[in-house]
Amino acid sequence: MGMGRATAVLVIAAALAVMMGGADLVRAWEDAKVIHVGGRVLCQDCTKGYDEWVKGGSPIKGARVSLTCMDQRHRVIFYGSDDTDGTGQFNMIVDKYINGKQLNEKLCSVRLVSSPDPTCNVATDFAGGCRGVKLSRPRSVYREVIKYAVGPLYYTSPMCEEPETE
Repeated sequence: MGMGRATAVLVIAAALAVMMGGADLVRAWEDAKVIHVGGRVLCQDCTKGYDEWVKGGSPIKGARVSLTCMDQRHRVIFYGSDDTDGTGQFNMIVDKYINGKQLNEKLCSVRLVSSPDPTCNVATDFAGGCRGVKLSRPRSVYREVIKYAVGPLYYTSPMCEEPETE
């Protein structure tokens, strides 16, 4: 009997810890004034095997990525872009409130815009870079900082581009 009671106490203590952590999570979410959206842009070589193609890839410096957010009526309420650094990373900071209304992150998507590398400037949809990657759930919410991560997104060389057929 004593073992059952100890187990019940542990279960209740664990539930309280989760609830308290959940409350901190909700508070951090509500107190946040901005959201961060980041990721990487890489160049892939189509001449390599699938494993090398997926796991390989070199960062593209200066690749442009856009973030577009819509409202409930499918109107654009935010558009922004960022260029990648030397490691292929981008990071955009967006106000959580636009014109007095709270941004719905699930109506935002990240897309590839351009690559400065003439040997690797064909956008691929391998990870959704052409059609857009929707923000689904934040990677982290901590002390009023909400971070979403997408990608990596990929460009490839012009020789890898598939011809358009109708």
